[in-house]
Formats: sequence, C-alpha cells, structure tokens
Amino acid sequence: MRIALFGTPFPTQYNKYIQHLICKLELENVEILIHQEFYTFLEEEIEFKNEIETYERITASDNIDYLFSIGGDGTLLRAVTYVRDSEIPIMGINTGRLGFISSISTDQIEVAVNNVLSGNYKLRSRTMLSLDTENNLFGTTNFALNEVAIVKKDTSSMIRIDAYVDDEFLNSYWADGLLISTPTGSTGYSLSCGGPIIMPGTENIIITPIAPHNLNVRPIIVNEKSVIKLKVEDRDQLALVSLDSRSRAFDSSLELIIRKTKFKINLIEPKDHSFVATIRNKLMWGSDKRN
Repeated sequence: MRIALFGTPFPTQYNKYIQHLICKLELENVEILIHQEFYTFLEEEIEFKNEIETYERITASDNIDYLFSIGGDGTLLRAVTYVRDSEIPIMGINTGRLGFISSISTDQIEVAVNNVLSGNYKLRSRTMLSLDTENNLFGTTNFALNEVAIVKKDTSSMIRIDAYVDDEFLNSYWADGLLISTPTGSTGYSLSCGGPIIMPGTENIIITPIAPHNLNVRPIIVNEKSVIKLKVEDRDQLALVSLDSRSRAFDSSLELIIRKTKFKINLIEPKDHSFVATIRNKLMWGSDKRN
C-alpha cells in the first residue's frame, strides 16, 4: 500500500502524534510519499526509519492508494489540488482549529489508520465547483471544494456583481463580494456571511452576498445542476476571484462561469462519524446553560 502525506507546519505539541503516525505506517510496511515542502519541515521534527520518497505533484504512475492531509481544513483544501480527478481518497488529520472536513483528531490516529488499512471506513463524495473564464485564470486547477469567492480589490468602495442562473437574470449585488458555495463550503466563508448550513449530499449550491448594501438581499440556494454566470463592475476595473484559498486578480470585464465539476472528491470518514454531531460540537449548539 502506498500512502501520500500532505501537510503544513504544525505546533510542536503535535510532534508526538505525527511521530506516532509515521511509526504506525512504517510498522505496517506502508510505502510513504511526502510532499517535498512538508518533508523539509518534518525532517527537523520527526524521525524516519525508512528512506522516504517525496513528490512535487501526484501522477497516475505514483499509484497512490490514499492521501492523508495533516493540518486544518485549509490544508485539506490545498491537498485537493494535488488529488484532482484521480479519485484518491483523502483523510484529514486535524492539527488546526475547527476542522469541519479534517475530521480525524490527533488522538484518533491509531484507530483511523487501522480502519483505513482494513477498509473499515465511510467514503463520502463531495461536490466541487469549476470556474471557466476566457483567459483560463487558474489553468488546470480551476476548481474549488468550498467556494468561489468574488471580492473587491484595493478599495473601500463596493462592487456590483450581476448574477445569472441558467441565463436568467437573478440580481445585481451591490456588496463587498459574492460567494458561490458547495454544501461542504456552507460551514466556511458562507457561514460567516450569514449563509445557511447545508447537509452534505443535498445537491445544492449557495449564493451568499458579502456585506450587501441592500439589507433585503439574502442568500439563495439553487440546484447544483445550475450554471451561474457573473459579471462584475468595479471602479478600479480590477477585482479578485478565489477558489478556496487561491486568488487571482482579474479585469472586471471578464465573464465568470461557475458550474459543478464532472468529478468529485472522496473524503474518508470513520463509520461512526456524524455531520450533525460535528456541527453541534464545533459550533457549541446546546451549550446554553438552560439545557
């Protein structure tokens, strides 16, 4: 079995957990591949018994069975750009903060690895969004697991975003920006802007304005089969578009087309994992002392 590791630097308090992960994989005779940049960090903190293979990108010839993302949700979103449409399952080990999609806590590593090696887990397919533009802004990584965000650039002025759903005019948003989110992204940026929490697998897309000037403008949910077209008007003629955490500046004359990707990302979850329990615990629902 070949398992790739991708991650970001973590506090020293997590060293013992990641050391345990490496020892466990080596004990089980798993071939380990580590992203080169992450390995540079790890070799200063972690001991390896075996020689480690590193990678800059993942190709079909690498024959990867699983990818473990070590970090927070942002790290997992970056890991998605390496997996792409390969269908390699991703398991998120959380050394970050909230961890909605990096669902494995560090004290669960032993059990989680055993479950992966024995095939005792759930595989959840998550919808992705693609961004199409005339100048192909993001090249071959023009997709996002959480959201596509259009925001103003270098100005305190609002921007206007004309939105169309399946070629039907929806609204002109006067705001700081606009979010087009998947159900996975509903617990991210969209949530902080007042968007609804959407259960995974509900086949919806959320359109959420960022600080809209018209207070009667609210988030709206559309079917994931919809094609969303956006046109931006900005005084500075430049705006920013982000796919998860990756941003590009673009000329406001550029038309943005957003739709569901033809492929999905596979996330590994423990069999006893519950999305409802996760949001209840992470958002501290029920913590009211009257309960």
